[in-house]
Amino acid sequence: MYRKISAVLFPIVTVMLIGSVYWGYQMQQDKSQLLIKAENQYQRAFHNLTSHVEKLHEQLGNTLAVNSTSKGFHQKGLVNVWRLTSEAQNEISQLPLSYLPFTETENFLSHISNFAYKTAVRDLTKKPLSEAEFKTLKTLYEKSDEIAKDLHHMQQDVLSDNLRWMDVELAIAAEEANGNNMVVQGLRGVDEKVGEYPELDWGPSVMSMYEKRSMKMLSGDMMNNEEIRKRASSFVQVDPSMVEVSENGKGTEYASFSAVVKGDDNGNGNVQMDFAQRGGALISYMRTRAVDKKSIDFPKAKAAADQFLQKHGFKNMQAVTYDEYHQNGVFTYVESQNDVLVYPDKVTVKIALDNGEAVGLQASDYVFQHRKRDMPGPVLTKAEARKSINPELKVKDERLALIKGDSGDEVLCYEFVGGINGSLYRVYINAETGLEESVEIISAEDVQAAS
Repeated sequence: MYRKISAVLFPIVTVMLIGSVYWGYQMQQDKSQLLIKAENQYQRAFHNLTSHVEKLHEQLGNTLAVNSTSKGFHQKGLVNVWRLTSEAQNEISQLPLSYLPFTETENFLSHISNFAYKTAVRDLTKKPLSEAEFKTLKTLYEKSDEIAKDLHHMQQDVLSDNLRWMDVELAIAAEEANGNNMVVQGLRGVDEKVGEYPELDWGPSVMSMYEKRSMKMLSGDMMNNEEIRKRASSFVQVDPSMVEVSENGKGTEYASFSAVVKGDDNGNGNVQMDFAQRGGALISYMRTRAVDKKSIDFPKAKAAADQFLQKHGFKNMQAVTYDEYHQNGVFTYVESQNDVLVYPDKVTVKIALDNGEAVGLQASDYVFQHRKRDMPGPVLTKAEARKSINPELKVKDERLALIKGDSGDEVLCYEFVGGINGSLYRVYINAETGLEESVEIISAEDVQAAS
């Protein structure tokens, strides 16, 4: 009997054993192929990075070599600089550097990219490169040469010693800071050298992109916990004893307060509010609760948002956009000052569409940007500005607006709202020069909110 059983089971077990061995071999082959593919991708990204940084250095040299009055060549050269730095940034993102700080180099390339783009897109015939910008380009030319040479040396080491990026990834993950991996040491060396570069004059348009908001930008007295507790309790109309206050970023320039009111058994969710330490302005408000089925329409939701802002001291606000999701309506408002829409002074209000309650407010832009502005009148008339827009645009509305231009400065514009090619747009025409400052696509709900 046992012979019969073994006679049946033996070939089955043999087949299973052979199958498992084959499966293991196949898995090993697949793993090897994936590793080879990953290694090839890493090698290609690094060699392309080296090539693009070398070309970047060459392009900066070409841009500086021509006559200072060659506006067209300057623009072409800066566009190429922007393209090359963008490609270099993309290649860095493909390398296994998640455990290796390479932020100084990435940040440096990001600044070069934005500097080149912001400079290239402006009208160089009216605003040519300044002496400070030429000085910045010369410094970039010198520093890009240093980075290119360091990367080239690393490239030679990789090729001559058959170094693998998979080993680099393992070395970085193991935090072998003092190890003998030449690539890891080379990358750290490049990043440290870039971090020691002197601060460059990137110009206001670029620096505004990296500007960090801090409490130093605000005015007013410094608040304490009790003062914030009173403000929070007044905002949500509860007893101050129900408010818990904590300080964020104590002792730093980003110091603020968070105030929390716990929910109750009647469906009122938790409320969280953030306040600026300096001046005590409300930065954000959020009530977390389940929102039932939509039961109010757009006019009622907008009326609720208008009333909420008016009640809490946000005067002369004009709705400009509207979105709806998860049974909530979200309105964006900007301040209207002397019949000019001031887009930097922006707040966002979230309305629950089951009962019209305001369940959210984001006012950080308003807090940091709001001030009384002495705005000069437009140089161009509305009719003159209209000549700059596409004649096929069917204008539905027009008004003055203050926006942030490409240079980072606030620009007075004529805002034309209209339709073309089946879509709705806001077109901003500089009220002084007649140039198009910005174009953005909008929805029918945005038009309805702004009407």
